[in-house]
Amino acid sequence: MNIFTLEGVSIKKQEKKGRKKIKDLKKNREYPEKKALTTDQGVKVSHTDDSLKVGVRGPTLLEDFHFREKITHFDHERIPERIVHARGTGVHGYFECYEDMSKYTRAKFLEKPGKITPVFVRFSTVAGFRGSADTARDVRGFATKFYTEEGNYDLVGNNIPVFFIQDAIKFPDFIHSVKPEPDTEIPQASSAHDTFYDFITSATETSNMLMWVLSDRGIPRSYRMMEGFSVNTFRFVNAEGKGRFIKFIWKPLLGVHSLVWDESHKLGGIDPDFHRSDLFDAIDNGDYPEYELYVQMVEEEDEHKFEFDILDPTKHWPEEVIKPMKIGKLVLNKNPDNFFAEVEQVAFCPGNVVPGIDFSNDPLLQGRLFSYIDTQLIRLGGPNFHEIPINRPLAPVHNHQRDGHHRMTINTGKTSYSPNSLGDNYPEPVPGEDGGYEHYMEKVEGKKIRDRSEKFKDHFSQASSFYNSMSPTEKEHIIKAFRFEVGKVESFEVRQKMVDQLAKIDLEMSQQVALGIGVKSPSEGVDSKESNNFPSFSMANTVKNTVKTRKVAILAENGFNYKELTAVKDALQQAGATPEVISRHMGTIKSDDGQEIEVDHSFISTSSVEYDALYIPGGRQSFNELKKQDRTFSFLNEAYEHCKAIAASGAGVDLLRDSNISGVSCANYESEIVDDKGVITTLNNIDWDDFTRLFIEAIAEHRHWEREEEMMYCI
Repeated sequence: MNIFTLEGVSIKKQEKKGRKKIKDLKKNREYPEKKALTTDQGVKVSHTDDSLKVGVRGPTLLEDFHFREKITHFDHERIPERIVHARGTGVHGYFECYEDMSKYTRAKFLEKPGKITPVFVRFSTVAGFRGSADTARDVRGFATKFYTEEGNYDLVGNNIPVFFIQDAIKFPDFIHSVKPEPDTEIPQASSAHDTFYDFITSATETSNMLMWVLSDRGIPRSYRMMEGFSVNTFRFVNAEGKGRFIKFIWKPLLGVHSLVWDESHKLGGIDPDFHRSDLFDAIDNGDYPEYELYVQMVEEEDEHKFEFDILDPTKHWPEEVIKPMKIGKLVLNKNPDNFFAEVEQVAFCPGNVVPGIDFSNDPLLQGRLFSYIDTQLIRLGGPNFHEIPINRPLAPVHNHQRDGHHRMTINTGKTSYSPNSLGDNYPEPVPGEDGGYEHYMEKVEGKKIRDRSEKFKDHFSQASSFYNSMSPTEKEHIIKAFRFEVGKVESFEVRQKMVDQLAKIDLEMSQQVALGIGVKSPSEGVDSKESNNFPSFSMANTVKNTVKTRKVAILAENGFNYKELTAVKDALQQAGATPEVISRHMGTIKSDDGQEIEVDHSFISTSSVEYDALYIPGGRQSFNELKKQDRTFSFLNEAYEHCKAIAASGAGVDLLRDSNISGVSCANYESEIVDDKGVITTLNNIDWDDFTRLFIEAIAEHRHWEREEEMMYCI
């Protein structure tokens, strides 16, 4: 049974685009008068941007009642949907260790090459409600639950390595700003509105993360083609008690690829479950997604030697500065049996660690350790959510926790306390040398203070480096993304502030954005070319050597050339791609020599945005039938506009000539093969191996951005 059609997992239709805004009401909207900020008990608050810490870089203190109240209230705001990361999907798999990491950590699942650990992974968007579309521009969650022999370990991260804020006390403010505005509940799953950019321009620590989200990484092609980052700084601790600062990175073997902006919009309406279906179908077809796990490590004595603070979650650890070590592989090979029981009830928490993995004083992480557990208590009905099957560890569980909502364990015996003599003091603590968890012994001292270390106050240098590291195409996409997003902001003042803020990242970029949104262009600013350039930041440098699982549309009607179609289809399948025949009607179509082939989709039930490439085989009758249909040309023109690989042979080449595609060279004589901007053509090819090789290479390139130079836009 397809899990996406299960009763109770209905998907809300995306709100129709172009909903009329009642501007008159907005102009007359009443805003609350200025009042002093207080706690729920009426105590006036002196500072709400930093949690209470031991020194400017020390751990967060639990006695911070303002922080606890603010986070607790936020965690319990919505029932039962997750407050953030509500829209998602999950799958089972396994992790295989590559390297013996016992030199660095006591964690047993990392101590032996070849060791296999079962996992459950949940992918998600952040801002949208559970019924929102998969393809909205947003951060993607990448959370992995390792069912280790020592207990469950949760690696909770995102597809972007940095975060919007530096301190967890500001998380409610950030999420409130990006969620639909409270008076209208609009817009859904979108950051393109006033309150978000008002927050962005009021809290400039968001600058680096904003650049990442408005790059192409904010609209991934697939969950199978995006990276995952731990975001926060953790520690490895070995058997001798030596600690090292670490961050994790998941790298997909298929490379890191994106949709184009126009595609993401259209897919939100055509197939709001696009990423869910893509993941489900890949696993169902045996094309198991694979990622390799890397770890970046910093010795404690090197903690302060970098230009950035390694505890600042708004700063990335560039791979060129802190080289990652490859330590294992993740394989996702089983879809859930029941979406609600597994995906909706799975509970992740960065505080779920095993011996050998510990925490740093990252102020965002310190707050997450409290927030995740607090959220699960209300969302899953009480303290026993760990007994839900998807959350149960494989390691045995013995403790004195009792009763509570939805208790499933039937405890026996008299004692439920420690120490005791009636039960021989069991269960009893386990010494560290025998596998008991021991927290890293870190010396902590300092005054109780609400502040941040000096390096935390640099909000723009990494954002400049990110922009400087982008390819020209990626830079153009970022500018257009800002024009779209900030162009939706009604407040002229906020639009102007955003452009002025961008000038501190790159002056030329800010001027281009200003031109598109009707505000004053800044005259002074930063030239990002003077910043560091890190090739690992750019998606242009990702893997482009495979077409595995890529979907290729084959447009054909009765009278197609059987030899041409089957030669290309067979070559694509052998390379690992998924070719699908699209025609006017479902059923079968006949070739010009009477051979039949099955049609996978009709034009009305699919669209070019659901495919990675397009092929049109020859056959004069097929050409004549395709030419009569408007959908043929919309399919073809859209695929070209979205910079996808296109191939045509025989009479199919004439279809290209009759389309709106311009500036592309096509084959003009028999046996010639022409490759122009990812468009592969031949009239009567005698070497199909050469033709299919060129087509497959063009698909592996993912996009052919050089077409943008001849078009007004291809976003």
